[in-house]
Amino acid sequence: MAASKPLWGGTALESVGFGRGSNSAQLRRYNERLVLQRLRRAGEASKADLARAADLTNTAIGAIIQKLEDQSLIVSVGKRHDGGRGQPATLLRLNPQGAYGIGVRLDRRSIETILIDFAGHAIARRAYDIVLPRPQEALALVVRDIRELLALLDRPARERFAGVGLALPYNLGAWLGRLDLPPETFAPWDEVDFARLLQEATGLPVSCENDGNAAAIAELFYGVGRRLDDFLYLFVGPAIGGGVVTGGDLLRGSHGNAGDVAVMPVGPSRLASAPRPPASGELLITRASLTALDRHLAAAGLAVGAPADAEAAFLAGHPAVTEWLEDAVDALTPSIWTAMALLDVPVVVLDADIDAGLVDALIARLGAQLAAEAPEARRPPRLVHGSFGRDAGAIGAASLPMFYSFSPRASILMRASDERGMRETLAG
Repeated sequence: MAASKPLWGGTALESVGFGRGSNSAQLRRYNERLVLQRLRRAGEASKADLARAADLTNTAIGAIIQKLEDQSLIVSVGKRHDGGRGQPATLLRLNPQGAYGIGVRLDRRSIETILIDFAGHAIARRAYDIVLPRPQEALALVVRDIRELLALLDRPARERFAGVGLALPYNLGAWLGRLDLPPETFAPWDEVDFARLLQEATGLPVSCENDGNAAAIAELFYGVGRRLDDFLYLFVGPAIGGGVVTGGDLLRGSHGNAGDVAVMPVGPSRLASAPRPPASGELLITRASLTALDRHLAAAGLAVGAPADAEAAFLAGHPAVTEWLEDAVDALTPSIWTAMALLDVPVVVLDADIDAGLVDALIARLGAQLAAEAPEARRPPRLVHGSFGRDAGAIGAASLPMFYSFSPRASILMRASDERGMRETLAG
């Protein structure tokens, strides 16, 4: 498909281009993003509040606020009347209409495309619970959905469109035996650059991350990251994915695989429904995943064709769900303690493609077992329920262009030449 004319404008994004200007310009850009982060965390704040939170002078904060207001990224929402002396302070907040992003989540068993605003609110979506088709079929479907979602934005909103984010598992053609999926369907996915195809087909900028990282970014940008700077993120879907947040930024690793807990080695499952482990040993993906739950429910005689079926089995108190929970916790506990030994983060955020109370049950059982098996002189991490459920991957994908455009990441302070080198290294 031929690339179409880009539909986004430069108003909100002109100040975030890379490789331009001096070190002072980079510092100003970093401070602008820092103010946006502080305002995102506070909800509403005055100029003085933001100056203190970002450790900026009144002159500096005034210039930044003026620029962000001119770009429609922040708006005033009235005065603070606290009974003190002097003029009431003007309160500011992020403008939900300040930017927009579209996210595409491709999973082995689903496709979702979502449009969100700058506050992370979902405006519209398209979703399909289907085994992922071949790349060209998926591309045609996703391009159609993106065009339909973009049509919902008027011209001023399109001028503040930040781009498309794509979230998909790396190595889609791997571990198919553990996930009960046909190799012939997924083999072509390891031979295509779907982000490039999507960018060429739409003419829109596309940012790409693995689905675990994208979901972690959603939590960092719009969820628990508004109050936490360091956490391990785990998402239980058909497979299990994860991401690592340290110092308020995503830790990618040299290949983007930091937090890829799916490949952590674990002991064999005790469930009779589990496949016989290969000679190389078992992986966490086989035990702590919804594929494992569906497989165990099917072995118990339940028909499982959609996520709602597993939720219904949990709500009905089916013993097969409890058996899976126990097996998943047995696999997750040593994996998390291993991660804690390396990362030393205080919190683990857990979320899943299904819920109806299942995530809370998993957190309760896992918390008890982590405490029971805590190494000497170590406390277990606090477990927190994630913010987005099955929307985490799609919202994370839609967050990517805004996260990379508006988050105070340390790389902003690098020299332009260093930054270009880093990008070239990551692209390679």
